[in-house]
Amino acid sequence: MATPAPTVALVHERFTEWAGSEMVVEQLAHEWPAATIHAPVVQEDVVPAELRPRLRPGRLSPLARPGGGYAHLLPALPVAHARTRLPDVDVVVASHHAFATQVVHATEAPVVAYVHSPARWVWDPAMRRGEVGGRAGEALLGGFSAAFRPADRRAAQRVRTLVANSSAVAGRIQRWWGRESVVVHPPVDVESYTPDPSVEREDFFLLAGRLVPYKRPELAVRAATAAGVPLVVAGDGRARADCERVAGPTVRFVGRTTDAEQLDLYRRCRALLMPGVEDFGIVPVEAQATGAPVVAAGEGGALDTVVPGRTGALVAEEPEGAVERWAEALAAFDGDLDPADVRTHAEGFSRARFREQMRQVVLDSV
Repeated sequence: MATPAPTVALVHERFTEWAGSEMVVEQLAHEWPAATIHAPVVQEDVVPAELRPRLRPGRLSPLARPGGGYAHLLPALPVAHARTRLPDVDVVVASHHAFATQVVHATEAPVVAYVHSPARWVWDPAMRRGEVGGRAGEALLGGFSAAFRPADRRAAQRVRTLVANSSAVAGRIQRWWGRESVVVHPPVDVESYTPDPSVEREDFFLLAGRLVPYKRPELAVRAATAAGVPLVVAGDGRARADCERVAGPTVRFVGRTTDAEQLDLYRRCRALLMPGVEDFGIVPVEAQATGAPVVAAGEGGALDTVVPGRTGALVAEEPEGAVERWAEALAAFDGDLDPADVRTHAEGFSRARFREQMRQVVLDSV
């Protein structure tokens, strides 16, 4: 007689925007269709309609500001997770990037934590620089981080199984929490991002996504300008003005794009650029799913997703000379890679593979 599947409850940090971590929860919800979905702050209109009946918004939801603003709720979020009202289930799966592991205090069931990263702003002072509010904002966040670190580490010790979304994140889990983890890469919609043999590659590099400082879009713009190579910048954000200020005549800004426009750019570009150090990085895998190579910073999630000489190139991370190194890499990149092989590599990050791996992790944790 087959062993019945374990009952599951899902916990997420917050639903105030729809991005990579929310896509992880979406796939977890597909894997366990009876699971309720809990978060202390929920803005329902950002959640797909089919998941809304399963949402269990926390008490802080009404306190979120218009547009999903939640920063003022930061000190209350760890307590809110620790007091989450959960059903009686066999296992709790938490999607964590700041406070979700605190749910270990709210249940007797084993907790599996899918860790997008331990909160970097809690553990790494460099991640608090440039905080809104200037030095006062940095000081306040630094004080909160110092107070929260012991609780963060204690909760991590009580989690049954820690799952890292990349090898880089697994390293942080070991360094900051002192625990081993298993790596399961996030789900990427490789079924929607496909090659089109009728579309020819063109002579331009592509930078796609939010233009925010930590993604270092200005580095790509400066490097393309220095190398004199064409660069199309697709996206918007608070760093756009700085990027436009340093852009030369070979750089073109097209703003935000639709999914169809993004797919077209992936299919036509010479290569996608990822100058930022990402925890994982979904956009590079989407590009590779269309057969496009990727030139990425040689650190973080790119070490898992980009294979030098097969699916792209990695640019060494060193303290000085970043623009020069990137300019040299762009000038030297010929893109003579097998698009079918690039696509095959990307298929290893599919949504189906993610669900299969997480299903096994949960079974092993009960």
